[in-house]
Amino acid sequence: MCSQPHVALVGMMGSGKSTVGFWLAQSERLRFVDLDAAIEAQQGCPISEIFEARGEERFRDLEQAVLADCLESPDPLVISCGGGVVLRAENRSRLRNRAWVCWLRATVATLARRVKAGDGRPLLGSDPAADLLAVSAARARLYAQTAHETVDVDALAPEQVAERIRELRPRPATAR
Repeated sequence: MCSQPHVALVGMMGSGKSTVGFWLAQSERLRFVDLDAAIEAQQGCPISEIFEARGEERFRDLEQAVLADCLESPDPLVISCGGGVVLRAENRSRLRNRAWVCWLRATVATLARRVKAGDGRPLLGSDPAADLLAVSAARARLYAQTAHETVDVDALAPEQVAERIRELRPRPATAR
């Protein structure tokens, strides 16, 4: 059982990490950090511009650094991780050891419906559904390796996913 106070949500773009993370943080009275939004705030530009100007590798460096900072917080956080955070072994290890990780798993049909044309999503081209299928297939094993639990989100509203996570999440032992 993981006794770490942080909750990290991983999964594909469109799986609901940001929305569910917000709901979960509200219900648990924890601070919410959207990793992508934190990177954008730090860099002063959208992630799509970071990808375009500096490339994916530089973006992944930024992502790794911001994740490490979040996981060092002494206060418990709910962290919505970017979909590609699991691509680096160091991130996977750090997440598993410093947070309780939940994979929000969705079918490609659900993801495609949610991201639509993929505007502002640098990994999606002219055929977002095909791109989502390829990216999802490539990352599924990594999400499974990183997560302590998995919640299938297709038929659930964000509030229901957050409640399911609350039910699954182990609680740190209280001092006696």
